[in-house]
Amino acid sequence: MSHASTPWKEALQSQFHKHQIDIKTSQIDTVSVWQIAPEHWQNAAAAAKQLAARWVSGWGEQQDEDYLVNALLEKQGDYLLLRSRVNGKKLELPSQAPVYAAANRSERHTHDLLGIHFTDHPDHRTWIRHKAWQKHQYPLRSDFPLAGHPEEITAPDMDYAFVKARGTGVYEIPVGPVHAGIIEPGHFRFQAVGEIILNLEERLGYVHKGIEKLAVGKTPEQLVRLAGRVSGDSTVAHSWAACRAMEQAAKLKIPERAAFLRGILAERERIANHLGDIGAICNDVGFAFAQMQFSRLRELWLRQQKQYFAHRLMMDCIIPGGVALDLSAQSIQAMQQELVQLRKELDEVLPPIDMNSSLEDRLYTAGFLSEATANEFGTVGYVGRASGQDFDVRRDAPYAPYNQLSFKVALEKQGDVASRVWVRVKEVFASLKLLKQMLEQLPDGDIKTAWQTPATHSEGLAMIDGWRGEIATYIRFADNNTIARFYPRDPSVVNWPALEKIVLNNIVPDFPVCNKSLNGSYSGHDL
Repeated sequence: MSHASTPWKEALQSQFHKHQIDIKTSQIDTVSVWQIAPEHWQNAAAAAKQLAARWVSGWGEQQDEDYLVNALLEKQGDYLLLRSRVNGKKLELPSQAPVYAAANRSERHTHDLLGIHFTDHPDHRTWIRHKAWQKHQYPLRSDFPLAGHPEEITAPDMDYAFVKARGTGVYEIPVGPVHAGIIEPGHFRFQAVGEIILNLEERLGYVHKGIEKLAVGKTPEQLVRLAGRVSGDSTVAHSWAACRAMEQAAKLKIPERAAFLRGILAERERIANHLGDIGAICNDVGFAFAQMQFSRLRELWLRQQKQYFAHRLMMDCIIPGGVALDLSAQSIQAMQQELVQLRKELDEVLPPIDMNSSLEDRLYTAGFLSEATANEFGTVGYVGRASGQDFDVRRDAPYAPYNQLSFKVALEKQGDVASRVWVRVKEVFASLKLLKQMLEQLPDGDIKTAWQTPATHSEGLAMIDGWRGEIATYIRFADNNTIARFYPRDPSVVNWPALEKIVLNNIVPDFPVCNKSLNGSYSGHDL
């Protein structure tokens, strides 16, 4: 379905004309691309905000001596890519962060890695750099080597200017970046009075892996393996998004059976992670029964995935042009029985959770995220849907096989930890129904098609609804079938800032359950 001309874009064009903003139009598959002059960058965002468009993602790209800066917007499943070309001799662009809170950290990321200065930005502190590079070194520039210039010992990041709160009885609690157990590193700085949290500030980026730089020069097969490791618990979703973007660039249509198999993989990944999260959230408030039961169900689910797809997390099952593995008739029958068994188990396990008064006391009203705040930050997935954000890529910007299936998007409006639990529960049930449909309707035919080399500079931009929510992945090809630019925006990038609001006026001991109810990926954020 093409969204070249839709009511909100026509209204935005009218606003641009009013402000004398000229547009150079093009297209990436179904996504309209509007290139505008740098001086209009902030005004364009303001016009889009007035029309209630959501800010989705932003990234930059070096092209010879100039730089392209991109901002992806969305309204009612209709995406628009704003783009501006910035002269390399004057790397400045008006910030969109004063208009869209979601643009704040993304622009800081672009500045740290490419050196583009966003004027009027509300926060000029570094974000992703820490102390790994010198002040005027920018790792995503073409003249910066992949290995960088590592020193024997990286200097400690001691001087980050956290926000301070002062007053009688106010104290500060630093948490992390190293945590107990095997959790990834992230720093949380609290100010509190007694047990009440007054302010929380996050500091992420400790597991920066250089994904964007590593992607340069990769073949499609190498790139999808890299994409599958952006965030290991979302390996299917990120692989799918990368493949869809590359297939757009190559103008390649995959077999129908392959699309259905990708859908099966994605819904299984959603169920596995939701089962783990539901148990972990309950465990954070001392309800070990739920943790044991949902861990058991998740483990059984993962073991079956190993049987069907040769990997518990289903890594490397999605490849350019299709999928690497097929399902036999025996496996399909076994999976259908597995769906029935899981539904039966959930029907037995959920009532004791629903009726537990002590659990209710800890989850209901805790970690409140209002619908207005969720909208302001552009939260997605279960975080957004638990606060009334009625958006799901599978329904609102459908792609195969979801354009042939029916399902109900899980939605809650209370915005608390309990709502984020019950959205997950509803999504598990919806995924079970989707899996049943896909297995029954699974077409015959090939599972992959031969790859065809994309033209030099061809682009792809794909959105996939992963288990955490919308993933947006951009790819540009160089010559010789290699990657020039890869940017995967994990849902955590827009969800993490909401945690700073979720915990306000909660007690310090409730931070773990508030954090777990959001469950942002450090790795998915720290490209």
